Amino acid sequence: MASKTDEQALVERWRGIRALHARTQCELDRTLQAHGLCASDFEVLDLLAQSGGAARRAHRIQKISERVHLTQSALSRLIGRLEKEGLVERAMCAEDRRGVRVALTAKGRALHAEIRPVQRAVLARMLTDLD
Repeated sequence: MASKTDEQALVERWRGIRALHARTQCELDRTLQAHGLCASDFEVLDLLAQSGGAARRAHRIQKISERVHLTQSALSRLIGRLEKEGLVERAMCAEDRRGVRVALTAKGRALHAEIRPVQRAVLARMLTDLD
């Protein structure tokens, strides 16, 4: 059984991780707001942009929700906003009519390319010297 000291150290480590995440998330939101996005918006664009070279590769919404840690309903609303801005497009899955695929548009790819260095700079600044 873990000692009280070990347990407290574990709890403090967990709280430190959560605090770092919160600070980083807030900084990302603040920085990306200047570009009309929040951190979750960018995460979806970033995931869609990582398509292994395929210019218009689509991802199933269910797979996206697993990667960005949003509920399907929250993700659906987020994708709706991105779609309204012309950054992504939705289509029914050819292999499963119940599924929906999402892909970046040319405008979404261009915005992602513009903002990616800004987001990466925030991550580098916030996450430097972790260990």
